Amino acid sequence: MTAQLPSDPVAQMIATLNLADAGGARTTEDIFTGPSQWMPHGRVYGGQVLAQSVVAATRTVADDRFIHSLHGYFLRPGDIDLPITFSVDRLRDGRSFSTRRVQAFQKGEPIFSMIASFQIADAGLDHQLDMPTDLPQPEDLPSAAELVGAIDHPRAQYWAKARPFDMRHVGSPIYFKVEGEHVAYQAVWLKALSPLPADQALHTAALAYVSDYTILESIYRRHGISWAHPGLSSASLDHAMWFHRPARVDEWMLYVQESPSAQGGRGLALGRIYSRDGSLLATVAQEGMVRVPEFRPAD
Repeated sequence: MTAQLPSDPVAQMIATLNLADAGGARTTEDIFTGPSQWMPHGRVYGGQVLAQSVVAATRTVADDRFIHSLHGYFLRPGDIDLPITFSVDRLRDGRSFSTRRVQAFQKGEPIFSMIASFQIADAGLDHQLDMPTDLPQPEDLPSAAELVGAIDHPRAQYWAKARPFDMRHVGSPIYFKVEGEHVAYQAVWLKALSPLPADQALHTAALAYVSDYTILESIYRRHGISWAHPGLSSASLDHAMWFHRPARVDEWMLYVQESPSAQGGRGLALGRIYSRDGSLLATVAQEGMVRVPEFRPAD
């Protein structure tokens, strides 16, 4: 598949998240449409449709309400050659909370389904798990462009040049091999390649966008499996996310990830995203399908 690398990945991400309002075309639902981005494997990137769903839901709530949690299921692979239609059901608007259900469609079939909850700003108890402090800083780590940019392969070129985020693994990444101890945890520094507009809703959607990139890697790392492992078949099954504090995705963030379990062709991964100064911005949980030929019984 010929690579279609964007000249400005951040501008492309922003344009992808700028959904068009299609009006009330389907009963009482709010309807939006958005484009799909190129991916080397031909399927829509899960973080893209997740972030677009966040944008669609956010468009239907009052400006003083901010998303605090979402729970979504990836139902079918999306086609990168087709646009996506988003329908939003306004399930509830209470005094403090609003709830929305979003369905993403292609060719009349749902590819993603999400329920999200929004809340007004409120005072209350405040604590968090501390960010790890014994890690190298992002400036001391190589970027994906430096590591794989010279490799003439569509997936390597995508990792190096098409993603709108600079992602730097603490320790070695697992693009083509797993170095060191096989452990079920890792950490990744990340930030957008260029500044985003000062729109908190956009930064929140972009945080959801980037949360799907490396979350399953703690599963792979535990078993010595790289992205290039022969016969590896993986896909996100569901995605939950809790937004704790406002984020700026064009500043360095630390994504700490671990996998508590893998079994039955599935693996569970958990993640915490911190600002560079140690504020816990979000918590993520995702289960993925992970199938490796040598770990499956013969037919």
